[in-house]
Amino acid sequence: MNDQKHEAANQDWLEAELADTLDEDYELELSEPALSEEIRKIYRKTHPPTIPRMEYFRALLALQAELIKLQDWVAYHKEKVVVVFEGRDSAGKGGVIKRITQRLNPRTARVVALPAPSDREKSQWYFQRYVPHLPAGGEIVLFDRSWYNRSGVERVMGFATEDEVQQFFHDVPEFERMLVRSGIRVIKYWFSITDEEQQLRFLMRIHDPLKQWKLSPMDLQSRVRWEGYTKAKEETFARTNIPEAPWYIVEGNDKKRARLNCIAHLLSQVPYEPVPHEEITLPDRVFNPDYERKVLPPELYVPSKY
Repeated sequence: MNDQKHEAANQDWLEAELADTLDEDYELELSEPALSEEIRKIYRKTHPPTIPRMEYFRALLALQAELIKLQDWVAYHKEKVVVVFEGRDSAGKGGVIKRITQRLNPRTARVVALPAPSDREKSQWYFQRYVPHLPAGGEIVLFDRSWYNRSGVERVMGFATEDEVQQFFHDVPEFERMLVRSGIRVIKYWFSITDEEQQLRFLMRIHDPLKQWKLSPMDLQSRVRWEGYTKAKEETFARTNIPEAPWYIVEGNDKKRARLNCIAHLLSQVPYEPVPHEEITLPDRVFNPDYERKVLPPELYVPSKY
């Protein structure tokens, strides 16, 4: 009987957690109300039905539960993990990073998204500004774009000379081997979308006030230089796909499947196992019969508008 009650309680908890997840992810997904009806029609026409929403959220919640186990294992064994996310603009890197970190401890898992280098950083060894962000023991670092800016946007947009690009290709395999030899697990993802899909996503961002901030002049130039980015990507794969840190391509046209596939693959790349946990018990509150809670002035409170 007790086992049945325990099972029922677990089921109730799962349903409540799923409801919270639905609310949270509805908020992340909100964009369509801001789109023009014409773009909605085009998007629906070009996209086959994706995973049903409830099925997607159940799978996502299960994967996020595994990510917590991975996080515990990394912290317990003082492991060091670097995950690199690259790909075309609007390919979905940010979306999967949000879902990976959504339920993790930010002290264990952190995101690095560096701005354009300063004049001082431009004069440094190219990898120097990335090194301070590498993980210490017990940390997972997710790079939302990385040192591969040199063989991607910097090369295509002319911010790096061809000599600098060739030096990068010469150096980066050894740089990553050094990271691996030092005990850092390096996992690299490239998010791939079609020309047509990127165009649609850019149009959606243009017409969506909640996402217009994501569009920069550099993003718009990526449409003009699509073929240049394709050639740069192909050479990057050819020259930096090393056994110690191989590339993994995530097909990104279907955002939901891309997120689930990437997280599932990430979990498969780390041999995490359950780790010991101290049993947590809630201590009794100390009650002082002589204490009387003070009434605070009303102006200190946030107005109840909702």
